[in-house]
Amino acid sequence: MLNTYNWPHYAVRPAPEVGAATVRRVPLVIVGAGPVGLSSAIDAAQRGLPVVLIDDDDTVSVGSRGVCYAKRTLEILDRLGIGQRVVDKGVTWNVGRTFHGDDEVFSFNLLPDPGHHRPGMVNLQQYYLEEYLVDRAQQLGSIDLRWKNKLTSVQSDDNGATLHIETAEGPYTLHADWLIVADGARSPVRRQMGLDIEGQIFQDRFLIADVVLDGELFPLDRTERRFWFDPTFFAGQSALMHRQADNVWRVDFQLGWDADPEAEKTPERVCPRIRKALDQQGFAHIGFELEWVSVYTFQCRRMTDFRHGRLLFVGDCAHQVSPFGARGANSGIQDADNLVWKLALVIGGQAPESLLDSYASERGAAADENLLNSTRSTDFMTPKSRVAKALRDAVLSLAAEVPAGRALVNSGRLSVPTVLKDSPLNTPDTEPFDGWMLPGSPVDDAPVGGTTAPWLLPHLGEGFTLLCFGAPDAARCAVLQTLATGPLPLHALVVRPPGGAPPEGLAGLEDTEGLVSKRFDARAGTTYLIRPDQHVAARWRTLDAEAVTRALQRAAGH
Repeated sequence: MLNTYNWPHYAVRPAPEVGAATVRRVPLVIVGAGPVGLSSAIDAAQRGLPVVLIDDDDTVSVGSRGVCYAKRTLEILDRLGIGQRVVDKGVTWNVGRTFHGDDEVFSFNLLPDPGHHRPGMVNLQQYYLEEYLVDRAQQLGSIDLRWKNKLTSVQSDDNGATLHIETAEGPYTLHADWLIVADGARSPVRRQMGLDIEGQIFQDRFLIADVVLDGELFPLDRTERRFWFDPTFFAGQSALMHRQADNVWRVDFQLGWDADPEAEKTPERVCPRIRKALDQQGFAHIGFELEWVSVYTFQCRRMTDFRHGRLLFVGDCAHQVSPFGARGANSGIQDADNLVWKLALVIGGQAPESLLDSYASERGAAADENLLNSTRSTDFMTPKSRVAKALRDAVLSLAAEVPAGRALVNSGRLSVPTVLKDSPLNTPDTEPFDGWMLPGSPVDDAPVGGTTAPWLLPHLGEGFTLLCFGAPDAARCAVLQTLATGPLPLHALVVRPPGGAPPEGLAGLEDTEGLVSKRFDARAGTTYLIRPDQHVAARWRTLDAEAVTRALQRAAGH
């Protein structure tokens, strides 16, 4: 039990298949009720798919674990129905500061441009996120959430997977047409299937300490992330501090590879370090309680392929990165966001099974990008030789004096969504556009008017969206209405200038501040095809029904 959180224990119900003479066949099973498995299940249910979700525990994660949730992840959580709850409970921040000793050498702002619904980052302990996801899953009648159901073996074939599951009431067997594996970094399924995960394990250890500070005395408006190289309170190493919900503060200390993990977790070792860190920042008068402690090593690894027939691997079981950069849970939730709409189209017979190969290629590219950034951060933060450390310290000294040197300081490049610029689902541009909203990019949010929902992204819906700019004439309206009734789900949405008349017979939004047109580099006639995961699939300067149809077919894997 923590000082600030009591773990829920969810009801364990007997599985109806226990003792059955025949093996029940189900469309989709998800293994693992962590953030990624729960997000996958909710997304699937919202798309009309029945889901069996199994987990070998009956509660949420122990300890804060994942903490930082980036803007794109918050937008996905909005679509899943819990975004506002996460923002309300969590700690919002955009600014990070990096120090060398006591001197600030670098700072960044994750969201310098105004006009966004969600902040650059929200800090919230993982157990809260999982609790909110469970609450949402329980609201959806098509999710069969089975606690204390342990998957013991899997046999896969061309038609799916046969699952052998242990429960307190006895074993049972299910056949899943599709299996999403979200069972974490140690992934029993991946190990049993003999599937590879390759990469680098860094020879360094960090201590995580969650600390409850005296809220009556500590300035709670301090929400910025602070990272130190060689701080005076922990000479020769690195440290990180930022705030979570309930006045819990996360403090990370670099320990070195030779540290004894068990000894370092004892209060006798941890508390003096916390005390020195607070004292150095002028908070000697503030008391604290130790909440949770863990020791971890950096790992940067990934599976070669995230798809193995009808087994689809998401989150930590598919790829692992060091915690600095907030790339773990964020990338896992974005895996689910990429995968589930494709799986729904395949199961529904609206797309070929080969569409799922694009999940493996797109999220494999995202994993490579995360691994590259995470490895670079780790190499900079934990140099492995005297020469490397001398170069790192020279960069830090240079950054304190020369603004150009600050770009070289790497205390963890924070998570940003991957631009899927090489995706086979994209239709390349044939006309010039400015800005970064190229095919493969996630859609940028912006304020809109004319409805009760004042932001763009919630209007994009669960399927494909055709976003058209300007007030269309009768002929263009007829084309849009025809496209919207095609074989693939397509939602036509018109973005009109301020004061423009709503389009007759079509959904419309008012670009109240001109930011939608600015971010899309749009003028009258500009048309964007948006994927169900809110990435751009194609764009044109004028509406062309044949071009839209071809791009839609391509984006659906045909």
